Amino acid sequence: MGKYFGTDGFRGEANMDLTVDHAFKIGRFLGWHFGQFRPCRVVIGKDPRRSSYMLEDALSAGLTASGADVYLLHVTTTPSVSYIARTGNFDCGIMISASHNPYYDNGIKLINMNGEKMEDEVIDLVEQYLDGHIEEVPYAKRERIGRTVDYDGGRNRYIGYLIALAQHSYRGMKVGLDCANGSTWMIAKNVFETLGAETYVIANRPNGLNINERCGSTHIERLQEIVRENHLDVGFAFDGDADRCLAVDEKGNVVDGDLILYIYGSYMKEREKLTNNTIVATVMSNFGFFKALDKAGIQYIKAPVGDKNVHDAMRNGGYILGGEQSGHIIFSKYASTGDGVLTAIKVMQVMLDKKMPLSKLAEPVAIYPQVLKNARVTDRDLALEDEDVRSAMQAVEEELGDTGRLLVRKSGTEPLLRIMVEAPTHDACEEQVNRVIEALKAKELLLGVK
Repeated sequence: MGKYFGTDGFRGEANMDLTVDHAFKIGRFLGWHFGQFRPCRVVIGKDPRRSSYMLEDALSAGLTASGADVYLLHVTTTPSVSYIARTGNFDCGIMISASHNPYYDNGIKLINMNGEKMEDEVIDLVEQYLDGHIEEVPYAKRERIGRTVDYDGGRNRYIGYLIALAQHSYRGMKVGLDCANGSTWMIAKNVFETLGAETYVIANRPNGLNINERCGSTHIERLQEIVRENHLDVGFAFDGDADRCLAVDEKGNVVDGDLILYIYGSYMKEREKLTNNTIVATVMSNFGFFKALDKAGIQYIKAPVGDKNVHDAMRNGGYILGGEQSGHIIFSKYASTGDGVLTAIKVMQVMLDKKMPLSKLAEPVAIYPQVLKNARVTDRDLALEDEDVRSAMQAVEEELGDTGRLLVRKSGTEPLLRIMVEAPTHDACEEQVNRVIEALKAKELLLGVK
């Protein structure tokens, strides 16, 4: 990760960490970089948080000043920008969103012409320009100055694409939708009602300040209540920019990304359509998920945390299904990024094809209790190399055996070790996590735990 851009773009508090000056300069550089040899076309989308509008204006000003034509999708989802970038002959796409973060944060996600996250080489150049290590790029003049174009038609084309992917009518199905007061506030309802579902929609009145506020995939409790109270068949919760989705079964239980991967992966395996019989997950996927895949005879790859890492592993191995516990699910045959509404459509497909409720489809996976603690340490590498700490970790692994697992990984941005244990009981998880923490404390490597 660089100084400004992390695994999910340039993110921070609007006008504090991420300012209009940053956005203008990013636009200036990208417009010049992609327009050196031919006129440049860039598509921009945004979520409805208040600061998205000023960042959209600043990006557009920078891009057009460098000669790019900017096509504005306005309030839309990250996967829609990805779809339009790869199908509409654009040089790149930009999504303005801080995903599941609170309203006062925002972010800039850069997407390449293939609808994937921008290459690191381009990100490095953008960062160098922001820091003044690349000389000022020229302004476009006269007829070469760019323009902005309202491109609502692009968003509508994406909605049409989603609807066309559904293989069943949803008539007779009662579906709950939690739009997180974010990018799906109109899209999700339009898609599901066009397909015939009776919808119960919540958190679909964004005011710029309420995105992700006690709603969406990170606060799914209200959707669970709606499903139970109204006897719905299923519920789907999206995050602010709709690149992730979690489900709620007809009993009100959460069906997370691991369970969705299992359900769709098993469905594909039954039809002999799961490429190389393999699913790409991450190291943070639940131990019970991996045991269920073993029992089902499905192979898996554990990628580092981050949907970009999942996508890279899928592309490198030619796999078609991958994702994260948080609900970033990638169906590479249909999209090049996580897509929450697409995920919901695929879950519906399995339910209707197999004529089974979601709870029954998820039943084979026994999710293990999990405890994760962040240990602030004096030095991450030194802590992991310490002989006594390593001995404590080995003792935990030996005691857990095949009944659980220990995962210790370094934070990419803070002096933290993330210590996670999964075991048959919550108390066992606590005991084994604390065993590693005590080893750090005994060697005076521990500064605190959160």
